[in-house]
Formats: sequence, structure tokens, C-alpha cells
Amino acid sequence: MAGEQMHVLSALDSAKTQWYHFTAIVIAGMGFFTDAYDLFCISLVTKLIGRVYYTDEGSSKPGNLPPDVSAAVNGVAFVGTLTGQLFFGWLGDKVGRKSVYGMTLLMMIICSVASGLSFGSTPTSVMSTLCFFRFWLGFGIGGDYPLSATIMSEYANKRTRGAFIAAVFAMQGFGILAGGAVAIGITAAFRSQFPADPAASTPPQADYVWRLILMFGALPAALTFYWRMKMPETARYTAIVAMNAERAAADMSKVLQVKITAEQADMASSVGASDKPFTKPFGLFSAEFARRHGFHLLGTASTWLLLDIAYYSQNLFQKDIFSAIGWIPEAKTMSALDELYHIARAQTLIALFGTVPGYWFTVAFIDVVGRFKIQAVGFFMMTAFMLALAVPYDHWTAKGNQIGFVVLYALTFFFANFGPNATTFIVPAEIYPARLRATCHGISAASGKMGAIIGSFGFLYLAQSPDPAKAAHGYPPGIGVRNSLFALAGCSLLGFLLTFLVPEPKGKSLEEMSRENETAQP
Repeated sequence: MAGEQMHVLSALDSAKTQWYHFTAIVIAGMGFFTDAYDLFCISLVTKLIGRVYYTDEGSSKPGNLPPDVSAAVNGVAFVGTLTGQLFFGWLGDKVGRKSVYGMTLLMMIICSVASGLSFGSTPTSVMSTLCFFRFWLGFGIGGDYPLSATIMSEYANKRTRGAFIAAVFAMQGFGILAGGAVAIGITAAFRSQFPADPAASTPPQADYVWRLILMFGALPAALTFYWRMKMPETARYTAIVAMNAERAAADMSKVLQVKITAEQADMASSVGASDKPFTKPFGLFSAEFARRHGFHLLGTASTWLLLDIAYYSQNLFQKDIFSAIGWIPEAKTMSALDELYHIARAQTLIALFGTVPGYWFTVAFIDVVGRFKIQAVGFFMMTAFMLALAVPYDHWTAKGNQIGFVVLYALTFFFANFGPNATTFIVPAEIYPARLRATCHGISAASGKMGAIIGSFGFLYLAQSPDPAKAAHGYPPGIGVRNSLFALAGCSLLGFLLTFLVPEPKGKSLEEMSRENETAQP
């Protein structure tokens, strides 16, 4: 592939922003809305599930999920996500992006409903089936990462590509926000209809609450399934990997007003079949890939790993942090539904004022400032704000100072999202060759989910009080919230340093970044 075949790809790079670009953002973005909703809504309901299924009769303390069950419920979806990212990333490069794109969404719809229907009459059976379905839910979610990022990057023009990919990812913020809003709404409805008996703080109907919250995640995915199935294959996959530039031009002409004539497409196709491709194909484990992209892959994978350790630790267990500083009242002073209401309200406020604005600041500035600066500054500011929380931690936990803690805590989320949480998703979709793009994005994303697993399992134990008497029931003593924040600050600082391994794709075509436009040497 050489010379005139570039007409197809150059036309995409120079195409004006059109209505279909925004349609693609919504179609791909609703998958990420569902991803975030499904991954983070579990943190809202784990305390409720503990009170429903693990309350000891006669005990003065509310029920709580045992450590191993809590870790499994929080972490099993991440294990599925990691697996799905690797599998669907590889499959998307082998058979095409469109061919497997609907499959991931269908899995998310089915498993969201099935998670809420987790069956059984004993805590063990309910938790086992919940974990089973959440693993496969995560598997589908995992496929959405490399496929959505790759599809959006290959549809976009080079001038606004970063903003388009960031807009898809920014739908996560609305998913997190929706999780809190849905939990507040359902909880408020059940509190008014089924007030708790003073003698038993968990009404029997509370078992329906967590199930409805989990099942709601199927709705946005179902609404966009038809449109996702109608999306054409990306021109870059068809032209570069499938070597059919004529088909690529025809597919894109259906949805984008790009000027690719039939004559140019024919010339491109004939050149594509010639003996002089842009670059000789090379595999993921080849010396050529290591020479060209080895440090890039190390950079995108390691920074995503470190980011997710910090990000998911804080996001999944913010209810425990807020309880530790006294912003959420002690569980024994509230009914089960009151506790869920307070947790959902706290998460919604953080999402509204920290998480969501950070995502959209990235959308606004990424093609102006560049990926590297946003990621480096984001990691640096996360480090600074975590230290600002950890160093004077005793001050923040004193009565009357909790608002200051919450403001700084929200700022860490703002700079995570106006920073590495967005850029670690965007850059891997821009810098690798088309035939390995989804695979390399999947590897980078899977590395991130390994960080999420470390965060979800590790922080659960580390954040426990060093005093055995103050640790949650069934948990061994940990290092406390303060020292855990120091550890997360260290992860953010290391992420800042490793960002220097990642190149800057701003203003460059995908072929320029991957060096696919270089003529192969004889």
C-alpha cells in the first residue's frame, strides 16, 4: 500500500466535523456510560447487601460483607474486564472492529439484568451468582474499551480526534453520576413506602433496592444496540488491514461527506495489492515492534496501571473514606436505606463537582494543550492534592473540617479526569499500527484494570485502622486511610515520571504516529 491509497486516509484526516461524528460519539459513549454505571454502582450497594444478608441476630452492629466476599464482589468485574480487554482487543484486529462491537454491548445488557436477578436462598448462593454474572458483565465491558477507542480514533479527523475520543470516554462521568442519582431515587421511593421498623433497621423490601439499581445499567445499553449494529467498519481497518480501499471509500461515503472519487479508490485498491506496502507487516512480539513501539507500550501500560490503582481505590471506597472522616454518619445510627441514601448522595456530589467537569475540560483542551501536558499535569496535581489530604489528616478529621477534606478530595478526581484518566484511554488508540491498534489498546487497558484490581483488593485492607479495635468487623488491622493516601500519592508521582515514555499525537495523523506511511525498505 503506497502513494494514491493515501487519498482514502488523507480524506478522513481532513474531513470536516459532521453530524455523524457526534452520532458516533453518542453510540460509542453510551457503552461507556453503561461501563461506568455498572462498575461503580456496586460500591453504592455493598453496605446494603451486607446488612440484608450478613446481619447477625441479636448483634448491636449492622451486618457487613465479610472481607473475602466484599473483595470478590468489588473485584470480580475487574477480572472480567481485564480478560475482555485482551480478548476483544485481539479479536477486533483479527476480524474487524464492527464484527465484534455489538457482541460486547449484548453481553453487558444480559449480564446487567442477570446481576440484579442473582438467585438463591442463602447468602453464599446469592453472592456466588452475583459474582458469576458480574465477571461476564466485566468481560463485555472490557471489549468496549479497545473497540470504542479504536473506532472513534479511526473515524475522526486529525484536528479534533482527541476531543472526539475524550467525549466518548467522558460519558463515564455521566454514568457515575447516574449511578448515584438512580440510587437516590430508588432509595427515596422505598424509604417513603417501606419505613424501617425501629426494631429492625433493614426492611425486607431493601433486597429489591440493590437489585433494581444493578439492573438499571441494561437500559442505556439496550437503547443504543440497534445503532451500534448499523455502524460501518472503519475505513482505516478496511484500507490498511483488509487491503480494500475501494470498500473503505464506499463505507465512509455512507456516513461522512468525504471527497474520495471512484477513480482514487480504484487506484488505491490496486496499489494496496502491490508488492510495496507502506511498511512490511510485523507482529506484536517482533523485534520491529519492540524497536518502534516497545517503550510506547511500556509507557501507556504502566501509566494506566498506576492511574487506576489510585483512581479506583478512591472511587470504589470513597464511602469508607467519608465514614472515616465523619462526613457520613456511623452505620449503627441509620437504617439500611438511610445509609445507602447518604452514600449515594456523597458519591453524586463528588461526581457532579469533580469527576464530570474534569472529563469535559479534557474534551475542551486536549487538542489545544496536547495529551502529554494534560497527563503530566494531571498526575502532578493528583500527587499534590493527595499529599494535602494525607499530611494534615488529623486536621481534616476534626469536627467541622470535613468540608475542606471533601473539596480537596473532589479536586483529585477533577485532575484525574482532566488528566491521566482520559489521556491513558486516548493515546493508545492513536500511536499504534492499524493491524495492532486494538490489541495494544487492550493490553494497555488490561494493565489499567490490573491496577484497579490492586486498588479494589488492596485498599480494602490497607485503609483499615491500625488499631484492631477500630478495624471493620472481620478485617485485620491495616495502615489506615492517612498512610493509604501517602501510598496513592506515590503511585501518582511514579505515573508522572513514566509519562515521559509516551509520545505526543496532537495534530498528527494516525499513520504518521504509527509510521505506517513510511515506504518499506527492500
